[in-house]
Amino acid sequence: MQPIPNSNWLLNGRLFVFVFGAAASPRPQDAQPPPQSKDKVQTGNQAREPAAGKQAPDFTLKVLQGKGKTLQLSSLKGKAVVVNFWATFCDPCKIEMPWLVELQKKYGPQGLQIFGVSMDDIEESAVSAFAHKIGVNYPVLMGTEKVADQYGGIDALPMSFFVDRDGKIVDRVLGLKSESSIEDPIKKALAGGSANGASTK
Repeated sequence: MQPIPNSNWLLNGRLFVFVFGAAASPRPQDAQPPPQSKDKVQTGNQAREPAAGKQAPDFTLKVLQGKGKTLQLSSLKGKAVVVNFWATFCDPCKIEMPWLVELQKKYGPQGLQIFGVSMDDIEESAVSAFAHKIGVNYPVLMGTEKVADQYGGIDALPMSFFVDRDGKIVDRVLGLKSESSIEDPIKKALAGGSANGASTK
């Protein structure tokens, strides 16, 4: 796990991280904690992470370099969706993102849509340049603390939620694991929901 660079993300020498409920969730070795800016510090009253089988919290986020375009999650019912929280400073994310590129190519024709939700606090142009260098072939959205709270607080990156065709969460993966650990819940998301009309073979 890479150390977080010194910046205004650190307050009085202490790094503030999100927690699930009242206690910090365990952080896998290959997950990186996002730094928190002064205006993004959580003070207690943290939303709980949505559970599998529950409707994915709806959100509308700005599309990176989309000239003001936004995207609403609930508008994608009928598709299987991966909501992948990431950031440019996250080294494990740099390994995982090419896997997501390949999985979007493989399962996109079956109704999969991956979205990268950037938790960066830098200029959009820098995020766009990073995504272009990686070869990202799926939309990147600019994350907010409100959306992070809706998904239980993001205390480590990468973190992915898998949503079926009816908009319900079927799984969640925290940290860098393996490409198969992402592909298996994608298959589950494609197969789930009353709107399922595609084969996952």
